[in-house]
Amino acid sequence: MKTKLSAFILLFFVSVVSVNAQLDRSVQPKPGPEPTISLEVPSEFELKNGLKVLVVENHKLPRVSYSLRIDNNPITTGTKAGVESLLGSMLGNGTTSISKDDFNDEIDFLGANLNFNFSGGSARALSKYSERVLQLMADAAINPLLTEEEFNKEKEKLIEGLKTEEKSIDAIGDRVSNALLYGTKHPYGEFVTEETVNNVTFGDALAFYEKYFNPNNAYLVIIGDVDLSTIRKQVKKYFGDWEKSVDVSTTIPPVSPNAQYTQINFVDLPNASQSSIAIENSIDLKMNDDDYHASIIANSILGGGGEGYLFKNLREDKGYTYGAYSRINANRYGAGSFSATAKVRNMVTDSAVVEALKEINRIKTEPVDPQMLKDTKAKYVGNFIMGLEDPETVARYALNIKLNNLPKNFYTTYLQKINAVTADDVKRVANKYIKPENARVVIVGKGSEVLENLEKTGIPIKYYDKYANPTEKPEYGSEIPDGVTVKSVMTNYLKASGVTDKMSNLKSVMTQYEATTPMGAVVSEEKRVDGKTVQNIYMGGNKMMSMVMTKESATANKQPLPESMSNDMKANAGLFMEINLVDSDAAKVTGVEKVNGKDAYVIEVPGEVVSFVLYYDVETGLKVKEVQNTTMQGQTQSQEAILKDYKDYNGLKFPETRDASMMGQSVVFKLKEVKINEGVTDADFD
Repeated sequence: MKTKLSAFILLFFVSVVSVNAQLDRSVQPKPGPEPTISLEVPSEFELKNGLKVLVVENHKLPRVSYSLRIDNNPITTGTKAGVESLLGSMLGNGTTSISKDDFNDEIDFLGANLNFNFSGGSARALSKYSERVLQLMADAAINPLLTEEEFNKEKEKLIEGLKTEEKSIDAIGDRVSNALLYGTKHPYGEFVTEETVNNVTFGDALAFYEKYFNPNNAYLVIIGDVDLSTIRKQVKKYFGDWEKSVDVSTTIPPVSPNAQYTQINFVDLPNASQSSIAIENSIDLKMNDDDYHASIIANSILGGGGEGYLFKNLREDKGYTYGAYSRINANRYGAGSFSATAKVRNMVTDSAVVEALKEINRIKTEPVDPQMLKDTKAKYVGNFIMGLEDPETVARYALNIKLNNLPKNFYTTYLQKINAVTADDVKRVANKYIKPENARVVIVGKGSEVLENLEKTGIPIKYYDKYANPTEKPEYGSEIPDGVTVKSVMTNYLKASGVTDKMSNLKSVMTQYEATTPMGAVVSEEKRVDGKTVQNIYMGGNKMMSMVMTKESATANKQPLPESMSNDMKANAGLFMEINLVDSDAAKVTGVEKVNGKDAYVIEVPGEVVSFVLYYDVETGLKVKEVQNTTMQGQTQSQEAILKDYKDYNGLKFPETRDASMMGQSVVFKLKEVKINEGVTDADFD
């Protein structure tokens, strides 16, 4: 028996080898048939109040999704910009008959998901709970719980959010780019500020809801495990009493004209550790245009992902950035756009602009490689098909056909049109919609480090502030007075802060700062005269991070830091950084800049991974600002703090407030505790 079994296994093995030997692996397998798209055609009906309902039955899974779209024209809110955001944040948090807590608790109990904004909402639920979720959705839309107390809370949160964006190159870049591209009078170009939010009253939010949140131009798309006749009755039952409003059609102002010539629109952000770049021009492209599918492929080749021209050049070849991308945006109101974006290190800002423009001109002048065109289309087709597994995608496609006046077979023929795009098509649409000769290159960055090289590109530069207002070229740094050195600045600080007088008896210092945010993060720092420092970060009473620095090494959560990073951190070890810098050969005075309206000496402390920029008030000698930049893998993160409200603690002065900016977020820390020569033990550094 054993012999027979062994012979059978041997025979099977030989047959497998024989079959494989006959395969010619040098020949690429033939592709399968081109996939076809078969989207369910929605059933449609309309309520007397104007609500249009699209229903797609899909019984594969026991779930239902609802998507409500209030399809008003884009709205300009002017001096009350932000009213729509405030309204949207209040919607979906209870109804006039159900409290906010009870409403949210029931949604959670049902395992459902429900979200609202000022232009509609969405919900998902298991089919057995779908009617109740539809009822809750309708009640929240028609009878929202809008209270002045909730309005004031949301207003405060919105203003706090705007404050966190004051030093964010992303937020500033988006705001200025849109304002210059569309114009501040256009709905896409206006922006929200603390001033406009403060102009909004609770009555304004109520009036906005009454005027614009109505069924006149509304669509409800329902996809999932439903029966048409049943869902029709349910929609009529729950949405039938939603009253129409007056005609709310608005006139949309024209988009600002493109630039007459290629130009850099520069916004100076003195604390920026990297530059935000956006090359953009407006276009008139709609989804029902013949060029639409070719524009998708052209954009994918230029900057649609990791295989795009921009990404390959700026990241893989040059190492300027983590990523560089582009977008061609179609818009049914004639407000489309092209943009190419990247965030890069300060020192390569000019080079990144030159290289990005080179790649943009490349797609306009050079035929795309046939293999790249083929691969790009194949990848797009694959992603498109995968997206059809999401009911939200199917709902969006069904609605797109209605909103964009598309033919009913738009998506069933979609892949055929994508695959029909030729190299000539790519070149043609690139020349039609990508206009570097009329583009604005919007850059937000540190002018003192990038402007000199940007000027060498020969591209004209115009200057703007953080709110897109034209301004003059910034002036950088007053001349350094004779006799001002790193040693003199450090000595003045140590004297002004009381360290000089206390140094002979100073053994250790412990400080704790607590964030004023709801999370209440606490930063504790313990420093000793022997050169040891530990920084701990606590959240909710739990230690989240611990960094120990000595004159020999540095660790984070007991793990050694890379040698280069560890060497850089030594500058901050010991009682006070300034003691280490008094006789430093590496640190240098680079100028005089304004901090909170007063002159401050700028001291730069270089590092391979971690560098510091320190600011000392010319008049008082105290440190008024510090910036820590960490650069790894071509990307820089910056942590900044404004130091103010100094207070005396047993002869030593410490800032009561640290107004910090970390990874684009603004956090205010208040001094909670100071201990001098107590509360610090050897165990703290283990």
